[in-house]
Formats: sequence, structure tokens, C-alpha cells
Amino acid sequence: MAFNIIKTGTPHHKAMKFSSMVLVLMTPVFLLTIAPLMGEQHEFVLSKLKQPLYALIVAVTFTVGLLHFKSGVQVLIEDYVHGKMTKVWINLSIALSYTLIGLTLFALFKIMI
Repeated sequence: MAFNIIKTGTPHHKAMKFSSMVLVLMTPVFLLTIAPLMGEQHEFVLSKLKQPLYALIVAVTFTVGLLHFKSGVQVLIEDYVHGKMTKVWINLSIALSYTLIGLTLFALFKIMI
């Protein structure tokens, strides 16, 4: 018995295009603001991440990036995994994506308070 997946190509494609456009805008911003913090003292990095603008840049970049990852991996799984494991792998990739988003936002919240 074949595993049927609901065909949601158009909305899925639009979401991927949108997240791609946001990432095209956010990646240079992230690289110009957050990347220079690499190698700095721990206290200095924390002081920067306590600033709302820096925290927002990290939050948006990671959230959109992980949602884009989730959608891309789902397409790969739908294309290359067949049978009952398709649903399992899709659910695992979704769980991983949302877990990483939650951990990122939780870490930023803990830094800001």
C-alpha cells in the first residue's frame, strides 16, 4: 500500500521563496553585525546580545533559516524517502527545527534578562 502525501506544492513553494528572500536580506545584516563578534571576550558578546537590535537580528535570522531548513528537508524527504518512514522522518525534521528555534529564542531571552 502506497503512502499518500497531501499535495501542497504551491503554498509550500511560496513559503520557500519568501523565506529565501528574507534570508537574502538577513544574511548580510547578520554577517556585518554578529560575525565581527567572533573572537571577542565573552562579556562583550553578551553585552551586545543584550541590545534589542542584536538579539532581533539573531532571532529573525535563526528562525527564518531554520524554517527554511524545515521546508527544504521536508521536500527532500518527500522526494527520496518512500513508504511509512516518510512521515516519521518529516515529523523528526519538523521537531528538530522547532526545537532549535525554541532553544535559540530561549537562549536569547536568558541573555537579555
